[in-house]
Amino acid sequence: MLRYIYISTLSLLLCSFHLLAQTDTGAVEVKKPKENVGHQLCIGVDLFQPFMNSLVNYRTGYEMTADYYFKNDIYFVAEGGFGGADINYNNLVYNSTNNFFRVGINKSLFARMKPDDWDMAFIGLRYGMAFIQRSAATYTVIDTTFGSISGTVPAATITGYWMEITGGMRVELVKGLCAGYTIRGKFRLNDNAFKELAPAYVAGYGRGDKNSVFDFNLYISYAIRWRKQH
Repeated sequence: MLRYIYISTLSLLLCSFHLLAQTDTGAVEVKKPKENVGHQLCIGVDLFQPFMNSLVNYRTGYEMTADYYFKNDIYFVAEGGFGGADINYNNLVYNSTNNFFRVGINKSLFARMKPDDWDMAFIGLRYGMAFIQRSAATYTVIDTTFGSISGTVPAATITGYWMEITGGMRVELVKGLCAGYTIRGKFRLNDNAFKELAPAYVAGYGRGDKNSVFDFNLYISYAIRWRKQH
């Protein structure tokens, strides 16, 4: 870590010396014109997770997303939602609920052709956090030799952390109304917190017993746009 700090500091110093040298030699700084592309806040809801809820009866998950255009085809992103799991097997019974949020950035892969062109294909990064409440779990282990054993795993409060690599696209269907998808590769950062009876499903992440998962979202969203008054 110290090596990286030294390298970064040295790079900054070299850049500073270079700028000072240009100033001393009378170099004229040419300012680039400010980017005049306006502002956009896009708010959307995920349609894929409710569809999965109807197919997989033990889990629920609901997600929303919002992104704000910063500059240079970079978007700040905030996402959140809630859900949980309800396990009712012959040998295991418990439930869990959780809220979650994710923050990060998207970077469009293609430059915009004109100011009102907001279609995009992108890659991105996310940091995610989930706050999970798991109830006490009752279990039964059936053994034909020694007989059945029953017990209870105490309730637990778990906080999960993970990173995501994302990719996807979004297109404007009609003015302001957009649709798109996001593919996610998720990598959990605190596996030890899930050692004792991990929840079957964590909304915003996926299967609680996996330290890496892939996920998918299908969004319908609405874009709010404005331009700075001069």
